[in-house]
Amino acid sequence: MKKSTFFTSITFILLTFVSFNVNAQKFSDLDKSPMDVAAYPANYKESNKLVKIAYSRPQLKGRPLSDLAPNGKVWRTGANEAAEITLYTNMKLNGKTVKAGTYSLFTIPGDKEWTVILSSDINVWGSYFYNESNDVARISVPATKGKKSLEAFSIAFEKSDDGVHMHLGWDTLRVAVPFTK
Repeated sequence: MKKSTFFTSITFILLTFVSFNVNAQKFSDLDKSPMDVAAYPANYKESNKLVKIAYSRPQLKGRPLSDLAPNGKVWRTGANEAAEITLYTNMKLNGKTVKAGTYSLFTIPGDKEWTVILSSDINVWGSYFYNESNDVARISVPATKGKKSLEAFSIAFEKSDDGVHMHLGWDTLRVAVPFTK
């Protein structure tokens, strides 16, 4: 009888230990550059989107923008994974038709203009493996200065007469990228 009670107790202890380990999940803290989504139309009740982008939102935290998105170097357009833009209909970028689909969005910052690149490479970390031969479309657009400083990198869409403009903003930098139908 004592052996049976001993084995039952040991079994109970082992099962309790195993069940605590199975249920103990490791959840990450909030990312320092949280992921966000911008879309057009922005209204969540509207299910027929024209375009949507998923990107991470780095913050300045006292650092100069030029350190975070250096001029003349390919940038992932955000933090962490390269931003991914989904077009739900064929659109034109710089006169070139881009078929509906998902693309990585890279940029090359500059003082007076930024080059915006759609790449067929998707699900990539950063811009470390950027390959120009996989570019689908490119456009150079003016870089302007806004009145308000934005702490976190931000993307928004705005309807235009012939499509939609994607606006990039960070610190006082503003860039508008025209997607046309």
